Amino acid sequence: MPDKVKLGIIGVGQIGKMHLKRYESLPVEFVAACDIDEPEARRVAAEYDIPTVLTDFRELLKIEEIQAVDVCLHNNLHSPVTIAALEAGKHVYCEKPIAGSCVDGKAMVEAAQRTGRMLSIQLFSLYSKETKATQRLIKEGYLGDLYFAKSINYRRRGRPYVDGYGTSSFVQKSIAAGGALFDMGVYHIAQILYLLGNPEIQTVTGAAHQAIPMYPDREKNGKYDVEELGLGFVRLAGGVSFSIEESWALHIGQEGQHSQLFGSQGGVCLSPLSYHATVADMEMSATFDLDSADVRWHRCLPDTDAYDGAQPHWVAVLQGRVPLVDSAGIALATMQISEGIYLSQRLGREVTAAEILEKSKSSAIEL
Repeated sequence: MPDKVKLGIIGVGQIGKMHLKRYESLPVEFVAACDIDEPEARRVAAEYDIPTVLTDFRELLKIEEIQAVDVCLHNNLHSPVTIAALEAGKHVYCEKPIAGSCVDGKAMVEAAQRTGRMLSIQLFSLYSKETKATQRLIKEGYLGDLYFAKSINYRRRGRPYVDGYGTSSFVQKSIAAGGALFDMGVYHIAQILYLLGNPEIQTVTGAAHQAIPMYPDREKNGKYDVEELGLGFVRLAGGVSFSIEESWALHIGQEGQHSQLFGSQGGVCLSPLSYHATVADMEMSATFDLDSADVRWHRCLPDTDAYDGAQPHWVAVLQGRVPLVDSAGIALATMQISEGIYLSQRLGREVTAAEILEKSKSSAIEL
């Protein structure tokens, strides 16, 4: 096993603490932690035995032994901090979404290419058992030619802050840039794009809504100005159609993920995974024992553990064990679709991929 990877973390708030917890079982050593809240940074650093605490991320980037940094900040800070880290010679693992706007995400990807550093985005859905099993079905021809996909996830009452969890930072454009599409939709859209092979986006049409009442004090204090429901229809290269429904709040009977993928030979529902096809001229539906298969794959197939999650994959890549999954490219495409939905809502028509990039405006916070 290669030596431990030496990391730095920028931001030890809610997301940063989650990341640190997930690193506990991995071969990493945290050299430094940075947060503008110094008392909290020192408390977290003590809990995870991190020797150096800083309040200026630029000072952390000067530490030569740090190979990579984990950026756990609000969406509109992802781009400036990530680009600074890449230019300082660090590899970067960044919390989703890639940034607050398409143009900012594009700048991050270009900075990684320019500096020769690696950029990975936290997209846990790319490494789920359902995703990996579906990849096998696609590779072995059980779905045939893919032509239609659905990214669907419903919450009944799950808006951050106004429904009783999280902070108001999640529901303000000035900080988060988007709502349900940026918070949870990114996982489900990215999962579908990954399974499709991340084909080129051609056009996007869609709508965004905020309609369900809130507690008056929460509405006022939260300054809620993002969508609770995002809807989209995307035309992808190769004639593939892709529909999107993502809600934080919706009057619906069945919550949860209902994403689906369809091909000429079969289709799958992703959560829980089921397969549907015609066999001997009879309609057939099947389920899978994913847990048993997963145990066997770990015992028999090399480096299976390198795809157990976004952070296990990132560490395995830094160790040189496996090539990097292009989560940054997938996250950028996801951002382009989400921003396309907002643009389509604003213009009242379908928009092209080129228009989305052309009209995208930076939401990055100046440092």
